[in-house]
Amino acid sequence: MLHSKANWKIKDIDEQQVAQFSEQIGLSMIATRFLVQRGMTTKDEVDAFLHMNNEAIHDPYLLKDMKKAIDRIRQAIDSQERILVFGDYDADGVTSTSLMYMTLIQLGANVGFYVPNRFTEGYGPNEQAFRHAAEEEVTLIITVDTGISAVHEAEVAKELNIDLIITDHHEPPPVIPDGFAVVNPKRSDCSYPNENLAGVGVAFKVAHALLERIPEEYFDLVAIGTIADLVALKGENRYLAMKGIHSLSSSLRPGLKALLERAGANPQEMSEEQVGFIIGPRLNAAGRLDSADPAIQLLISEDPMEAEELAEMIDDLNKERQQIVKEIALEAEQQVEAYEDGVPPVIIVGQAGWNAGVIGIVASRLVEKYYRPTIVLSYDEEKGLAKGSARSIEGFDMFQSLSQCRDWLPHFGGHPMAAGLTMQMEDIDRLKTKLSQIALDTVADSDWQKSISVDLPISLKEVSVNAIYDLQQMAPFGIGNPAPKVMLSDVHMSMIKKIGASEDHLKVTFQDEDQKTLLDGIGFRMGALHDSISPLSKISTVGKLSINEWNGSIKPQFMIEDVKITEWQMFDFRGDKRVWQNKNLFGLEECTVVMFQEETLKYEKNIPDNWKVVQLTAADPETTELSRAKNILLLDLPSTLNQMKQCLNGLESLENLYTLFIHEGNHFFETIPSREQFKWLYAFLMKRKQFDLKKNGQELAKYKGWNEKAVKFMCQVFFELEFVKISNGIVEVEAEPKKKDLTESFTYQKYLEQSDIENELYYSSYRALKQWIDRTLADKHLASV
Repeated sequence: MLHSKANWKIKDIDEQQVAQFSEQIGLSMIATRFLVQRGMTTKDEVDAFLHMNNEAIHDPYLLKDMKKAIDRIRQAIDSQERILVFGDYDADGVTSTSLMYMTLIQLGANVGFYVPNRFTEGYGPNEQAFRHAAEEEVTLIITVDTGISAVHEAEVAKELNIDLIITDHHEPPPVIPDGFAVVNPKRSDCSYPNENLAGVGVAFKVAHALLERIPEEYFDLVAIGTIADLVALKGENRYLAMKGIHSLSSSLRPGLKALLERAGANPQEMSEEQVGFIIGPRLNAAGRLDSADPAIQLLISEDPMEAEELAEMIDDLNKERQQIVKEIALEAEQQVEAYEDGVPPVIIVGQAGWNAGVIGIVASRLVEKYYRPTIVLSYDEEKGLAKGSARSIEGFDMFQSLSQCRDWLPHFGGHPMAAGLTMQMEDIDRLKTKLSQIALDTVADSDWQKSISVDLPISLKEVSVNAIYDLQQMAPFGIGNPAPKVMLSDVHMSMIKKIGASEDHLKVTFQDEDQKTLLDGIGFRMGALHDSISPLSKISTVGKLSINEWNGSIKPQFMIEDVKITEWQMFDFRGDKRVWQNKNLFGLEECTVVMFQEETLKYEKNIPDNWKVVQLTAADPETTELSRAKNILLLDLPSTLNQMKQCLNGLESLENLYTLFIHEGNHFFETIPSREQFKWLYAFLMKRKQFDLKKNGQELAKYKGWNEKAVKFMCQVFFELEFVKISNGIVEVEAEPKKKDLTESFTYQKYLEQSDIENELYYSSYRALKQWIDRTLADKHLASV
């Protein structure tokens, strides 16, 4: 048995409805299941989803304060006022800044841009930056992807006679800044149909209104920011992402072309995954380690040589960022592991010197590992301040929870799943206590375990290249339109192995009952599971379907995300001379060792101290202690097969069975003397009357071509049958013995029994032993019915 890492939430579906709908729309059963699961049950709904057009883009003037903002910007352009675009340093922020800046340049504006330094200025608008702008005679500041919490800065702008237009998408605080215009789809008094626009999405709407057309030249930027900021890819957002991915595949601005070349990515294979895992992190890297300006310069550059230099710089920064994240994550995990009472409901860790630009990534890694809401803090001990990034889990609204701690949080903002904050170090313990209590009060028991929503239970026979192409029409995938999770249930494996230079990945070939349908599966960073999966087990797995193209061959592939095995498993260590060095077996947290023979006690020193050892004798095989055992190691061979059956019958909670079966003899390979051999030896003894077994046994065995042990064995059988007497090695024939069969001899019976035990339990194949144990367990079940 193998438990899944996550709780699989499997959605019920009407297969008859799916079959009928599949015929109607002409898509595979797999793709049709996806559409039905997403609530699309008519052909018109499917057409609207698959064939979106510009009608998906809403009128920008539906946004509150948009007209007011546009009128003021046009006035500034016409009067050649100095305009400053004030942005943020993440991927959403730099794409927003670039898009707004280039739009204003198109319109002939006198414009510059400014992104605060994360380390010296912190997040969002700040008074010092505004005062510097006033000194530069700026009269209009337009924020992008930031500003919704800048209440004080809005007052400063008024004092400086600067009009402040805020464009943002973050959750508004109770008091909205008193800017000239505040454009945010999340405003409670805003009726815009799509409240899930990214920051760059809001900037795109401003550009739309300013240019009086859909600014298709910026589809690439709006897609990057939208995907990187993990906003819901539904409706308008999904269309913007789709158009942007197409734009990135067909024509690239110089900076993005150079960046993809440095990353070794093929623009022709552009997808939301490449945007999210290649472009987004690299654009983020500049602002995480220093200034975000190079990332903006990369996006607005029209010079290929300059773009190549900037791309190299940003790629190097990304590599540096990866190493810093690795080091901080290790230190953060050590802090979590040091908790005396185990992992708390909300993890809060921190340290002086941690790079504030990457702690959000570290927080995400801690959430992935421990599945707890997490805040990672970087301490400035001189000022007594802590800057933090928070990441959450389903069921715990991080923004609302932090809102209940406003007394200790002079500056914070974000979303239900992520937030940023600044606080006094002296208030950290208070924050830990409060958030942990909120979590205990509000998070449902089921939400403490990671869950995977399974969209598509499928069979191997349904998987084909065309079916996967059908599914790919549903992209781009992301929040709000997650990539479909498919599930294979109780399938056989024809092959399972570790792959990769460090053997840290897993490769499986799934096989149908008819052994004709095969599907390769890959589990990245899942190589350690190999030793927990028995090759004869039927496995269930959740993951994604993809296309594998290699050397001109195209075939389906299953990307494994989680696995489980619901039946008991057997792991075979018979004859393994290095078994005592096996870290996977002897690294088990708990295991019950079964010993049948007294002489096997000498191996007890090899058993971990925390394991339980149970001795079962042939006379009284007490199995009560085995009833709750999940992991069982059968250390040696029983005296009888019935003893083994009684042991197995006592296993009520069995998950994994480990067979070692240490034994001294090899009865199976020692041929038992035939009846003709017994007959010849008895006739020989009758003729001799007496025979000195010690003195002449070896000579007789050599003469007949027998084993000396066979001669002694036959004599012992004759003795037990009372055909002979044996005294001090002298064998003497009884005068009138009673007629008896060889099977009436205990030694003869024991030899046959031991040979059968070795045959069934030790020298049998892995498959044959598993089947024998399965039959025994099944007989037990039938007997109890």
